This record gives sequence, C-alpha cells and structure tokens, in this order.
Amino acid sequence: MIKNSTNPYFVKELETGYVVIGDNQHFKGYTLFLCKEHKIELFHLDSKYKIKFLEEMSIVAQAVSKAFGAEKMNYELLGNGETHLHWHLFPRVSGDLGEYGNNGKGPVWWYPIDKMYSDDNRPSIDELNEMKQKLLLELETLTDKNLL
Repeated sequence: MIKNSTNPYFVKELETGYVVIGDNQHFKGYTLFLCKEHKIELFHLDSKYKIKFLEEMSIVAQAVSKAFGAEKMNYELLGNGETHLHWHLFPRVSGDLGEYGNNGKGPVWWYPIDKMYSDDNRPSIDELNEMKQKLLLELETLTDKNLL
C-alpha cells in the first residue's frame, strides 16, 4: 500500500524503513517503523544496514516524542504475529493506563487489548492528517539537522 500511495497512515520513507502512524491511537502518537528488508530477526540484517535501521528508529522515536509530547517512549520489536521487522513506538504520558496501571504506570500491554484496538481509538481523517503533519515536521527538522 505504501508503494502504491494508498496507505492513509504513511508519513515518510527513510533509507531503511517506512514511518507509519498506528491505526489505533489509545497512546496518542503511536507509530510504527517498518523495515524495508523482509527479515524476521534483527540479527538477520547486514551489520551496516542494521546499525542504520537502529539509528533511524531512534530518530523516529525522537520525532514521535517531540511531536506528541511524550514523557517517556516505549519501544517494541516483537514479530510474533507479523514476522517482519517493525518497531512499535509508544509515546507515554502520566496516567495513560488509567485504572489499569500501577499508580498510572506500567507497560502498554497492561491496557486491555480490546480497548486498545477498539474502533473508538481510530483517528478521524482530520485527526490523522494533523498527526501525520506534526510527525512529518519533526522528522524533517531532524533530517535538516543531518541526523539522517
């Protein structure tokens, strides 16, 4: 869908991957960074490419943090469901787990999966476009600083 320009969540192409806003947004600004190479494990990547992929993921996380006012970033590279390298980047703020956290704190998986992936957490077209613009602006700012 990205290559056909039909993915409404696509934000930016980088050297090693694609930046995509998550389609469910309980954690406002949740973003994915999808590797361009189809590999199952991080250690399957060529060393130089792997280092660049990790560097770009870190820069995407920095952009997400700034764009969405994160107090802390959470990073996941799981691959149990979709066996293709991709990062889940969760911007976190105090109390985002509500009653499911330990004093409002804890990992994202403490939030009930049915609530996290509820259609109620899908951004409207206008909200999605605003999120994409915020993130793109931060990514371009970092690109201009020669970090990419």
